[in-house]
Amino acid sequence: MSLKESLYRFMNSNGFGSALLEARRIRRHRQKVETVLSSEHRFVDRSTGSERLCIVLAGYKEPLWDNVFSRLAYAAPEDMDICIMTSGLENEQLARIAEENGWSYLSTEVNHLSLIQNLAIELHPSAQWIFKLDEDMFLPKTFFEPLIETYGLVERDSYYQPAFVSPLINVSCYGHIRLLEKCGLIDDFRSTELSDVKITDGIHHNKRVLEDATVARYLWGETQPVLRDVDELTKRFMMDDLSYTICSTRYSIGAILFTRDAWEEFGKFPLTFVGSDFGLGDDEEHICHYACFTGRAMVVSENVIAGHLGYGPQTKGMMEYYAEHEDRFVLPCVKEDE
Repeated sequence: MSLKESLYRFMNSNGFGSALLEARRIRRHRQKVETVLSSEHRFVDRSTGSERLCIVLAGYKEPLWDNVFSRLAYAAPEDMDICIMTSGLENEQLARIAEENGWSYLSTEVNHLSLIQNLAIELHPSAQWIFKLDEDMFLPKTFFEPLIETYGLVERDSYYQPAFVSPLINVSCYGHIRLLEKCGLIDDFRSTELSDVKITDGIHHNKRVLEDATVARYLWGETQPVLRDVDELTKRFMMDDLSYTICSTRYSIGAILFTRDAWEEFGKFPLTFVGSDFGLGDDEEHICHYACFTGRAMVVSENVIAGHLGYGPQTKGMMEYYAEHEDRFVLPCVKEDE
């Protein structure tokens, strides 16, 4: 044990020392928060004052952008405001994509994911319906309206009050099970022994769903072609009546819909530094905590299928898979034009 570790152990062993360490922790946290709040940002405003807003966290997965943003442009209603966000950096390519599509662009000097999301929402004061997307989400042609309709269905015809609504996502610790059930592939997936075939948060058990790119490749249809096409799957499931399931575990928020009222009620996204110095995962933990501890439901659509390239630990393997099979990610109408 090092001298530093011995000193910390000694201080934690008595009340006075523990109080000093806690006071230092609080002081350092306040300093971090003040640094984040006092930082600069740049906002290129092309908003129209719409009640519907889509904010997109981006900046780190450039090979995906052509397909991700062409899908977003196709799926988005004309009356929706869209804002691309880059946390802690400016990216001219993303600024150009925003300009070409008539979208807003927001960049921040300091990299903190909660800060930039809060800023984006604050800078669109008319927005009541807020869609939040990550840059590795591949949307089907039909996406936005059914999620709003599902939110209304839950409010109107169920015993639940939504915290948020999500599409059914393929590479998702919750969604993959339900998608495989709907496609009749649970037994095939189980036979691969790639996972325990259990719903999980990906952190405490059944970790391969979050960590292993082989699992993500299966869920993108490496051996089962039916899983490759989120457009065809959505078209198929949209033929059914609107329906949903309720997630009872921590949920990955790469593609969600929530309301401004909910955002204000859960105190906006937190300026904390638990997952990392830039708040990685803190926004997710916060909104899931809000759902679970205020009696609100994490609602997952049964009709809209979205594609998530993969979780952080799967990124290297899945970027290689994407490069090898990019044609599987292209919007069908773009393929036809080619």
